Amino acid sequence: MVSFQVDLDGGVVLNILRMQKNRAALLLLIFLLCSGRIFPQTQVGLPSGEIRIIAQYKEKIKEQIIASGQVEVHYKNIKLFADRIELNLESKDVYAEGQVLIQTPDDVVSCEKIFFNLDSSQGKLEKVHGMIQPTIFYDAESVERKDKNFYSFRRARITSCTQPVPRWRFSCSKANFKKDDYMEMWNSVFSIKGIPVFYLPYMRYPLDKERSTGFLMPQLGYSAQKGFFFSESFFWAIRRNMDATLNLDYYSARGLGGGLEFRYIFSGGTTGQLNLYYFNFKKEQEQDTPSSAHIIRFKHNQDLPLGFELVADVDLQSSYDFLREFDNNFRRAVVSNRKTQAYLSRAWSYYNFNIRVSRFETYYANKDDSVIRYDLPQIKFSSSKMKLFSPLYFSFNSSFDRWEHGWESDYEKDEQKQSQSIAFSPSLSLPFTEIPWLSVTTSLAGNFNYYFQSYAPGSKEVVDEPLFSSNYVLNVQFLGPVFFKIYRDGEDTPKLKHIIEPSLTYTYEVPVDDPERIVNYRRYFRSHQIRYGLTNRFLIKKDQMPREILTIALENIYYLSPEEGPLNIYLVDGEIPEFSDVRGTVRFYPATSYSIDFSGAWNPYHKTFSSIRLGANLGSLADSLFLRMSWFKSLNPYQEIGGLRRHQINGFAGVKIPKLSLEAQGEISYNILERKMLYSGLNFVYHYQCLDFRGEIRVFHFREEPELQLRFSLGLGNIGKTFDFLGGLGF
Repeated sequence: MVSFQVDLDGGVVLNILRMQKNRAALLLLIFLLCSGRIFPQTQVGLPSGEIRIIAQYKEKIKEQIIASGQVEVHYKNIKLFADRIELNLESKDVYAEGQVLIQTPDDVVSCEKIFFNLDSSQGKLEKVHGMIQPTIFYDAESVERKDKNFYSFRRARITSCTQPVPRWRFSCSKANFKKDDYMEMWNSVFSIKGIPVFYLPYMRYPLDKERSTGFLMPQLGYSAQKGFFFSESFFWAIRRNMDATLNLDYYSARGLGGGLEFRYIFSGGTTGQLNLYYFNFKKEQEQDTPSSAHIIRFKHNQDLPLGFELVADVDLQSSYDFLREFDNNFRRAVVSNRKTQAYLSRAWSYYNFNIRVSRFETYYANKDDSVIRYDLPQIKFSSSKMKLFSPLYFSFNSSFDRWEHGWESDYEKDEQKQSQSIAFSPSLSLPFTEIPWLSVTTSLAGNFNYYFQSYAPGSKEVVDEPLFSSNYVLNVQFLGPVFFKIYRDGEDTPKLKHIIEPSLTYTYEVPVDDPERIVNYRRYFRSHQIRYGLTNRFLIKKDQMPREILTIALENIYYLSPEEGPLNIYLVDGEIPEFSDVRGTVRFYPATSYSIDFSGAWNPYHKTFSSIRLGANLGSLADSLFLRMSWFKSLNPYQEIGGLRRHQINGFAGVKIPKLSLEAQGEISYNILERKMLYSGLNFVYHYQCLDFRGEIRVFHFREEPELQLRFSLGLGNIGKTFDFLGGLGF
């Protein structure tokens, strides 16, 4: 029970003698004290440095005051209430017992005994119940206040829940608290509604709204193939411009892994991120133990003096099998690539300079071999269009490339293709725009190439015989005649504009001498063609600006010299195809959060679609409902057997239901061609008062043995969650 009485000075005195040890009453009292509704923060009429004592009984012996019976002590911004006190007026040391309550500007504490210095605010409390602003509630066997911002607890129970029966709390043998920074606990047991959930030998709870060093909430999970698994991360806020996350993954049936993510930002536009991961497989008695695996991923961007920019990108893994079995990012796990590249670039005025060294590798499981490409280095120097005199423009491209290309098995036998070349391509362009509904651009470009190596005449043997080739390319592009129509409403206000844009491009490339001697990792062909198409655009007025909401386009190519074109290796009824696939696109964007995007290619010879891609977006990730769908189909109609064929559908959706305090996301990927699921996943977050319950179910059907994976984690106040170091769906 809490009661009040008024003294002769008009002050309010709290009768704490009859206050029961009730958490709801304590919380109410704490709220009133912190808001200043019972006692103001300054005592009116009390001189600075003067101690005021109110009690039923007071006795003074030299500098020692003994008081009992509803005792109040007022000193500066400290208020102390107790059944009995002993106070030294000289040292300002006070001992209080009974039902003790002390209020400072930073906290309110109820305890049975207190040894306290009014000047230093340091002391020790026993059998303590209290609150530290903003909302940290605790019970402790003892609390030692070492200064106004640091406390040490013994045998404490801590929570930030305000309910009379807290939803969660930590019980620990020892704890330290630093105001607006952290609370660290030893031998902590986390409980929900009084039920122990997990034990941590050490726990650091951040109190600052900024990034804080400490352990993140762990993840627990299970799968039939990997067994029980546990993931824990430690976040290290090194400086304001850099941080690191250390991760540990334990799989009871497979082994132990650890990772590091290091991020940094420096002045001048320097940013980067380094990800390292190492996994050590558990030794198997009846079968061979796989070798340990590692992953290295690194991205770096840096602005250099004189306007240069350095970019590095590394994505390496020691084992594609490990990635397929353990990487929970579906799109990354099913693609077997390695890359290492770094390039230096600069752009100024009309010019662009770029130098790159790189290595790209793609693994093909059906051949158990990889295609590898090196550029050591590749240098490019080019310009945008520069006006010579109206209306003639000049531009150029130049490059030096030293490359190697081939299967990994070719590299092992030192039989990979390799060469180096210098290329220069100047271009003159003449645009004509005098007619509003028609534009014509004519360009003439020269291609001059010097190859340091070439094929020996009549063979595919690379020899150190230089080869020079040159030719010219004429390009004429027509855009128009352009037609449009404006649709208006009943008030003659423009509502919709429809634009029709036909286009035609003629390209003629002069044949080169000895094309069969050019060493190239791609197939050589010559362009002599007509590209033609039709585009429809629909625009509306949005905020007094035109906005395109619908685009419909068709395009086709007619090869005037099909025997030298890109389809010269295919035959239809004994003849080389003269027409390319008819390509079409439809893009519909009625609003920023809604869109439909379709593209397809129709083969006129085999009367089938060689590719179809359909994407639909409804809402965004921040909305209460969003949906993303994609359907993709591709094949080479000229290769009935052995051609690369794909046909699959993907879906990704999410919903937020505030009334149920629930958020959920789901994703599926289905192989229509093989009629089997590739991947499916569902994650959810349930917000329960001051707790977030996070769960996830994923099924990796594409693995050799389909794997069902379950994950669970808690979101707790300011403590971040341990993320899946090996990727995954939004957990």
